[in-house]
Amino acid sequence: MSAEYATFDLAPAMRAGGVLANGDYQVHRDFVDFLVDGHPLLFRLSDLDAVSPLASDVPPAIFTAQVRGLLLEADAPLEGGRHVIYGCPDCEDLACGAVTAVIERDGDDFVWRDFAWQTEERVDLELNGYHGIGPFRFHGDEYRRALGTLLDGGSAERRRVLLIGPRVAVLARLAAALRGIGIGADIVHDASDVSTEELRGYGAVVFGQAVGERERAAVRQSFERAGADAAYVEGLAPIVPLLVAQVEHALDRGPVEWRRLTHLAVAGGAAHLEVTSMCRVRVTTYRQDRLHRVHTHEAFDGLLEPGRHRISLDPRAARGESFVVARTPGSVLVATVAH
Repeated sequence: MSAEYATFDLAPAMRAGGVLANGDYQVHRDFVDFLVDGHPLLFRLSDLDAVSPLASDVPPAIFTAQVRGLLLEADAPLEGGRHVIYGCPDCEDLACGAVTAVIERDGDDFVWRDFAWQTEERVDLELNGYHGIGPFRFHGDEYRRALGTLLDGGSAERRRVLLIGPRVAVLARLAAALRGIGIGADIVHDASDVSTEELRGYGAVVFGQAVGERERAAVRQSFERAGADAAYVEGLAPIVPLLVAQVEHALDRGPVEWRRLTHLAVAGGAAHLEVTSMCRVRVTTYRQDRLHRVHTHEAFDGLLEPGRHRISLDPRAARGESFVVARTPGSVLVATVAH
């Protein structure tokens, strides 16, 4: 079979959740992505909001079955030896569309071929095939070793967030929003009474604006003593969608080269950003006026090619305390508008 060898590995990834400008929730999903030749396979699929079947919120038995399917230790779930590589982040319905491929053995090698967008049991490769992707040939030992780690307890990790501060009303709204998009959140005044085991379960800590530097230092020391690797978020303003975006950014711990959105800055009345592959980008501004009212404006929502881009902002974004959030399906960046 003609297929060039490629390296195969796995990496933690996420589908970034958030509170959108229209008030809708976008669900957060942690999953394991496939690295082909050192780069996420998902990025080769332009403008695709999807997750692999190896997600953290999949029941353990189903997760194991998915891994064994990729190892060809179980029958393919779709006709023609096809497996779901990426599917809808909100449900498991094939009707929503999925990226599928034939996975087969060739000697000791594993081959992924005939990638396609599939919405029903049979697929039309001529009409819906990804003709520029694959086939990929993976060395059997490397392939089995990577997937085997998932059977040994290396599945995607569901992360929680610890919210610290005296302004319980703001933190309660933030916690509700985080739980609404699938991120666990707990509220405490300080971390002194939180057990070591619990501390290790948090991926991020959010400090309310009223938390002093001495208190923040004490929290960091508690996490260090517990050997917990958490990201720390300094809340920019009591604006829940903005705080959610900060949390999502903090939870994205992967290398920059595995992200689609790598840069965001605000200058000269515009947002300047950089993307690494073609994808849909939303740019939203949040402004708090002197009466602490929040004004939201969606500055851009569309596809961007790889490279640097300039997005003009509403002139009113320069009034009062303002912030810009840029998001793709897999990453979020936040910037403050300087006055």
